[in-house]
Amino acid sequence: MAKILPSDWRAVEATGAAARELETLGRLEAGLPDSVTVFHGVHWTRVERGFAAIGEIDFVVIAPSGRLLLIEQKTGFLDETAEGLMKRHVGGRRNIRLELDRTIDALRKRLAPVTGGELPAIDYLLHCPDYAVREPGSAGLDPAQIVDSRAADGIARRVRELLQLGRRDEPGDLPLAEPERPELVARLRRFFANELELVPDVSALLSRAEALVTRLSGGLATWARRLEARALRLRVIGTAGSGKTQLAYALLEDAARDGRRPLYVCFNRPLADHLREIAPDPSRVFTYHQWCERRLRNAGHTIEYGGPDSFARMEREAAALPVDPRETVDDLIVDEGQDFLAAWREDLFRLVGDRPDARIYWLEDPMQNLYGREPFEAEGWTVMHAPANYRSPRSVVRALRVLLGDDAVPGLQAESPIDGSEVEYLAYEDAEGMLDATKRAITGALRAGFRKQDIVLVTWSGRGRSQLLGAGMLGPHRLQAFAGRYDIFGNPEYREGDLLIDSVYRFKGQSAPCVILTEVDFESFGAIEARKLFVGMTRASMRLTVVLSARAARELALPGGVGAHGSSGSASS
Repeated sequence: MAKILPSDWRAVEATGAAARELETLGRLEAGLPDSVTVFHGVHWTRVERGFAAIGEIDFVVIAPSGRLLLIEQKTGFLDETAEGLMKRHVGGRRNIRLELDRTIDALRKRLAPVTGGELPAIDYLLHCPDYAVREPGSAGLDPAQIVDSRAADGIARRVRELLQLGRRDEPGDLPLAEPERPELVARLRRFFANELELVPDVSALLSRAEALVTRLSGGLATWARRLEARALRLRVIGTAGSGKTQLAYALLEDAARDGRRPLYVCFNRPLADHLREIAPDPSRVFTYHQWCERRLRNAGHTIEYGGPDSFARMEREAAALPVDPRETVDDLIVDEGQDFLAAWREDLFRLVGDRPDARIYWLEDPMQNLYGREPFEAEGWTVMHAPANYRSPRSVVRALRVLLGDDAVPGLQAESPIDGSEVEYLAYEDAEGMLDATKRAITGALRAGFRKQDIVLVTWSGRGRSQLLGAGMLGPHRLQAFAGRYDIFGNPEYREGDLLIDSVYRFKGQSAPCVILTEVDFESFGAIEARKLFVGMTRASMRLTVVLSARAARELALPGGVGAHGSSGSASS
């Protein structure tokens, strides 16, 4: 059987086109000899005249002779046109032959310095398992280099033919095998091993880590819901990653099961949008301003946005409305309580009143108070402390203790099942250096095996000051960002891209496997800077890189241009 790399491809769960690729891998593994290596999901990049040309291919097969076969798999329907075979994509159609030619050209140029001038023969094969090519001769490709739906089971034999994998001592219907070139094969294997685009080990670890973190942090949801009291008023002071969102979700589920009327209210719109997607009843989830808007509209008021005090006016008008009996709730859940003004609290508490059977759950983290709100003095309430962070790698918690001091994060416990790599700090001197350092951080994350959908850029600056939030591209990466507007259904609109970027304010309450906290810059390090740093750093669940100015690095007592935490090595421009 052929050697397949990555080797644990059978453990990958996939659907759609990815599942069809795994089927093809199975046929190649079974139908090719063990002297053949098949790489799945590779890309290569070359830089020419300041521009990066990126090639992609689904499979690369290396014969013992060093001959290469690139297999491009196209699932679904294809279009046969006068210009050749076309694949439909968002925004138009692409000529498959032209794509293959560009890929082969890019690969030849990329391989030249790797193989020491000993260039291998490169051939190609188009595999379309869902489509039967009607006119192979007019598809723009050699019919011998197309395996369509009628011949999918025979793809391994076609590969043997194109790679000349017949036996030298037994001529037959397969071409005679070429002489083996082990040194060239070794170089090719090293090249493609370094260029793997998919690293199932990391993907598998992501899913396993997420499941384990969810189970560990579920303890808060278990114990908080076991408390009983007359007119329960529970204040949960929980650090980032302690399971507050899981508790809120469990409370909503309990209410739905028991026929109680819940209301979940938070401050941050992205957090509300996330919880609304998974809540048993999405109509019970709001930000405070969404709740005000709903009450005003139900009362026949017209909502006017755009003025400097439009939100403050909305708050005052909503608070002035009497409580409709239909608005009263049995379970009030306030998340991100540290961001609520006192007037908002009193407005929401009216929905519960003095009813002994009604419950209020107040969830907060003082270290995430980014707006300088006055703390809630919950006199007479039951208080539960949850200082254990189950989400952030232990290396992140260690770094926070060093940067902020134990007095700033009293009792903070590192309980994640993941230690993770040490926090990486990349310092910059100017705007150009910031862009360069951020691109380096992205490249480092991709090389570590994280996919773009696992990476989030979290910027220290808001929309008015950030250089990145308004940028469409960062190097070869298209940035997906909140467009600052909502559709007619109230859903946030995002600029299209393949790498998400958001501000530390909007991304509060969310997390990602790999976080790059960038544009970190301040002249002096005080309480608000400490809280922003805490919020930004605790968004990461596996890997964290902090891109910060040289003056911020000095304020944090970091050596200028540091690399990994505790090590030297410049990353500044």
